[in-house]
Amino acid sequence: MSARTKARKRAVDVLYGADLRERPLADALVEEQRRADGEPARQASWSYAREIVEGVDAHLDELDVAISAHAHGWTLDRMPVLDRAIIRAAAWEILFNDEVPDGVAISEAVQLAGELSTDDSGGFVNGVLSAIARDR
Repeated sequence: MSARTKARKRAVDVLYGADLRERPLADALVEEQRRADGEPARQASWSYAREIVEGVDAHLDELDVAISAHAHGWTLDRMPVLDRAIIRAAAWEILFNDEVPDGVAISEAVQLAGELSTDDSGGFVNGVLSAIARDR
């Protein structure tokens, strides 16, 4: 597994945990930074994970508008928390990180959804992210 793949999973973990516990992303980042400082072997994945979470935090309103516009029949509140975290992370990569090709961001998000969420999540994540990428 590449460092970026691990970083995406870590970012989703932080986003998911903060959303589930209804706590600010900044607080979750501080907690995760402490954890990363205690585990030097995980530093390679932490840098990009932090970049994703900080990016999502900085652009949350814009991301949520884009997601809502393309999640036909689903409000953000109705989405499973894990799917919402995966989509936010990948949408940030698509909309705000020109270093990552859209196809890579989408593929990695669909893979995470398939591994971590429901059987239907991969298709849902793919549909929302593909529409965001198409319309950007």
